[in-house]
Amino acid sequence: MFKCSRCGNKDPRYIGYKNEQPYCRRCIIFSGSGAKENDGKTYQSKLELHYELSSEQTEASNRILSAIRNGRDVLINAVCGAGKTELVFAVIKEALIKGRQVGFAIPRRDVVIEIHKRLKNVFPRNKIIAVYGGNNEELQGEVVVLTSHQLYRYESYFDLLIMDETDAFPFHGNPVLEAMFKRSCRGNYVMMSATLTETQIKKFASSGGEIISLDRRYHGYPLPVPDVILLLGILKHFFLIRKLRSFLAENKPVFVFAPTIDKCEDLSVFVTKWVRGGTYVHSKRLDRQEVIKDFRKGKYKYLVTTAVLERGVTVKNLQVVVFECDHEIYSASSLIQIAGRVGRKKDAPQGEVIFLSDRKTRAMEEAIYHIRAKNKSMPNVL
Repeated sequence: MFKCSRCGNKDPRYIGYKNEQPYCRRCIIFSGSGAKENDGKTYQSKLELHYELSSEQTEASNRILSAIRNGRDVLINAVCGAGKTELVFAVIKEALIKGRQVGFAIPRRDVVIEIHKRLKNVFPRNKIIAVYGGNNEELQGEVVVLTSHQLYRYESYFDLLIMDETDAFPFHGNPVLEAMFKRSCRGNYVMMSATLTETQIKKFASSGGEIISLDRRYHGYPLPVPDVILLLGILKHFFLIRKLRSFLAENKPVFVFAPTIDKCEDLSVFVTKWVRGGTYVHSKRLDRQEVIKDFRKGKYKYLVTTAVLERGVTVKNLQVVVFECDHEIYSASSLIQIAGRVGRKKDAPQGEVIFLSDRKTRAMEEAIYHIRAKNKSMPNVL
């Protein structure tokens, strides 16, 4: 029986034949050069972190180090804003000093770009590269930050492989990408997310790995509990306009989430007629990185966006409105991630999250229940 050496597929429905030789149709789209072994390792590293980790972060970081030293994989289950990325800095530094190859995989391109910038800043002595669609000319670095789709280039390559946002599209539930993740890791891995399911946690636990949970944000403040506003038709638009004006009068930047690309563009056209200072971003907008950069600089006061900014983005004092929150695209986990964009900075730890829709959905109720449960389990330290 034919079994694909790349993705492990042996389903005859996804096996084709050319010149009487079998090939896998499931992963045939992954074509391109593979990475060669990196000979440019420095065997040194300096971690330049200009702030201190919380006691919980420090404890978690030490547990990760201990687990990897003992050949155990790690699963990090941490709330949005707990500082998951900081937890792996120490284990990355140790791997670099030992000359080990490090990978940092993320499902989405925009988050790859953000994490690449952060790692370059904290590890200035090491070669940190980013690999994603349209940016894959250079494949060798001491740390490779890449989309999960690009893992096919790195067969049995990484001694330490970190997978962030493991429950995010398109990685979660994709057997090809999950197989390529395992295929590219020759050492141990760390997987992490803020919205893991009980099933995912139990599955990992059965493998004997280390599970680390953080139910508190690094600054100690609770997660923002969304307000649900139910309005019909055009009333939602007028509420949004009033709320945007209120936020901008207080000099608070805003993300307005829309469920689809078409709705994102239509809503942006409508809102910008009434409230100046905004624009839109989505996965098809080619200059979205420039738009996001301009937003951070204050050129834009608000962005109408799709789920492209659902994860991996931190903006000081950000406020969030989810427009048409009852749309089927919004799962409980996606709404938790969206709410988690708010209050991420120590000097601006609070803010508003508004679920704006015609009706309340089960996903909205589950997201609010989850957030309240996490807040309730927090130690009272403030």
